[in-house]
This record gives sequence, C-alpha cells and structure tokens, in this order.
Amino acid sequence: MRISTPDPGWENLLSGAGRSLITEATAMHARGESLERIGLALRKDGHSGDAVAAALTQVQLREKAVAKFGDAAKNMLFTQAGLEQASRDIVAREHAERFVRAGATSVSDLGCGLGAESLAFLNAGMRVRAVEIDPFTAELAAHNLSTAGLETAHEVITGDAELLGPGNAEAVFFDPARRTAGHRDTRRIASPDDYSPSLTNAFSVAASLPTGIKLGPGFERELIPEEAEAQWVSVNGSVVETALWFGATRSGESRRSALLFSDRGAAIERNELSAPADSLDAEISGVREYLYEPDGAVIRARLIGLLAERLDAAMLDEHIAYMTADRLTPTPFASAFRVVDELPSKEKQLKRALTELNVGTVEIKKRGVAVDPAELRKRLKLKGSQSATIVMTRIGERHVTLLVERVPAH
Repeated sequence: MRISTPDPGWENLLSGAGRSLITEATAMHARGESLERIGLALRKDGHSGDAVAAALTQVQLREKAVAKFGDAAKNMLFTQAGLEQASRDIVAREHAERFVRAGATSVSDLGCGLGAESLAFLNAGMRVRAVEIDPFTAELAAHNLSTAGLETAHEVITGDAELLGPGNAEAVFFDPARRTAGHRDTRRIASPDDYSPSLTNAFSVAASLPTGIKLGPGFERELIPEEAEAQWVSVNGSVVETALWFGATRSGESRRSALLFSDRGAAIERNELSAPADSLDAEISGVREYLYEPDGAVIRARLIGLLAERLDAAMLDEHIAYMTADRLTPTPFASAFRVVDELPSKEKQLKRALTELNVGTVEIKKRGVAVDPAELRKRLKLKGSQSATIVMTRIGERHVTLLVERVPAH
C-alpha cells in the first residue's frame, strides 16, 4: 500500500486560499524576489508558516515541471516524488496515440499518480477513469485533470487499482508504483514483485484488454511476456522508460523498438527503430575512420545489429556498444565521432600526449573500462588552451584510448 500523509500545510494547496497564495508567490518570484524574501513577506501578511512553505515548494516544483509539461505546469499541482515519476508530456501523448490507433474511446489509468497520462488521454479525446491509491495524490490528480476543462470526460477514484480493476473502460494503462510510499525522499523498489499494482495483475488484465504498462528503463528483459511489444523511450539521449504494449496497442509485428525524442530548436524530432525480435550481432572490426555510440534506447532494445547494418558499421568488441565504419552515415540513433588518433591508455603517457596537444579541457567517454571520468580528469591536471574528446574502451583484452572529434547531429 503506497498511502502516506502530506506534509503540514499541503492540504491547504487544494483550497481557493491555497491556490491564491501560490499565485501570489509565483508573481513575486517572477519579479526577481528570492524565495526567502517571499516567505518572510507572506508570513508577515498573516499566512501560516506551513501554508507558505507548501506554496513556495509548489513554485519550485512548477519551475522544474515546465521541462516535462511545458506551459501546462503553471496550473498544475505536484509533489516532489510525483513529479519525478510523472511521464513527460511528449511521452504521455505518445502513449495516448497508441490507444487512439487501437480504436479505444475510453481508458482506465490504473495507478494514475498526478495524472500526467490521464491528461494526455483526455486531450486525445478519450474518456478517462483514473485510479490512485494515495488519497492526497488522487486529490492533486483531480485538480490537474480539471485544468483540461473536460470535467464530464473523466473521474478520479481513490482506491486499490487491483481491487477496482478496469471497470467498463475499453483499454487499460498501468503505471505501477516503483518507489516507496511518500510524497518526497522516496526510494526505488528493487523487486518487480513489490510493484503496485503488481505485474501479475497487469499481465492478467493485458490478456483480455488492449493494455499499456509503463516500467523503468532497466526493467528485466526476462520478465517481458512473449506476446508483448517492448519499447524503450529516450528523450534527448536519456532513456526514460520501458513500455510494454499488448493486443491492439501493439505496432504490427514489432516486438522490439527504440523511440527517440530530440529537441531540434523549436521542434521536437521523433525517430523510431523497430524489429520483430532482437537483432543479430554485427561483425567485429578494428578501428575505422568513424565511431558511433548508439542511443541508450537502441542498446536496451538490442537493436545494435540492425543499426550497424543500416550504417554499414561493425562492432569494436562483441560486448561493448561502440560501432565503427569507413564512412559517415547521418543517423538520429547514434552519436558520431571522427577518429583522429589512438592515444596511450596508461595515465602518465595519456597526460603527456594530451599536454603535447595543448589540451586543457577534455571530454571523457568510456565503455567497458573501470574509469571514473571525473576523477581521471582531476588527476590529469591539464592546462592547455585546446579542448578534446577521448573515448576509452577495450577491444578484446586490450584497453584503447581514441582521440575523436564529435560530428554535429544530423
């Protein structure tokens, strides 16, 4: 059970007075006043310390939430833990599109948290039945869903998602709690057996209804059911989730996919690499002119072989996700580097080589070697005027350090 008590003053957030206090604090902060000065001023005006602290926390959380929700964050309410676990708006909209393509007109969001997914479902035109076991989080979700202005199209129910089930919804979305109970300072739950709702329950529902399940990026592949499509999602190079899709929400014959979202100025670029199964390993080769580092979603989806085929590339080592090729092929699925030289891997010789190149700032990328880039950078004590990028890895049993130049994104 993930039920907890909100901090003192937080219950005030849902009242008209509480929302007005947040609005006032936000306006003061926008004028450049510090949170400390705002707190002093609001308490001087007669507001309780707990209410002021809660309002100021909302100001901070809303600022952080803009990265996930854009301008919509300005009207939403958050907890620290809830914001950390909430899907980014662009990812939630992708989830909603799955259900739209599946023909669903209603969806039950079991374990809705603060309502990020439910908002996307509403905005996609579906009726939403949102279930949340934590009473305070459910209240915040109800507020957040009300910002869509579609009150008749949704309901928020407080209760155990496993007991309440999908109701009459045509499709189901699960976002099992993967952290301990609480609204802040929570920790990740290690075992999938302890998720709430449980995976056993989610898989049971998925056997009869179009279903999506949001899980952590490192979810154990051995637990993925044979009938599911597994999709790893990356946003600006960071893998944010593993999603499992069942029934009509699946994308044709695809069972493995890597979905990448990347900021490209004012636009967000979407790219997807998919296959019916894990791809076969690519051939092994020595260092060629270009080096590729696949996006983490491609690596986790085990589609490196497919990407290597598209790039006419080979692997440096069968156990390490670096690829090499004779020519550059632009791709959104990997970062590309031109190999300039091979440098010594031993620290003293590496320092000497970088010093001779007049390097003072070095970006250190590594795979397959026990190196802490931050600590190594300190020990090198470089003082030159140039910057450089090095890649530290191994080929078989041999440690290799490559001097490379980053190729601008396509």
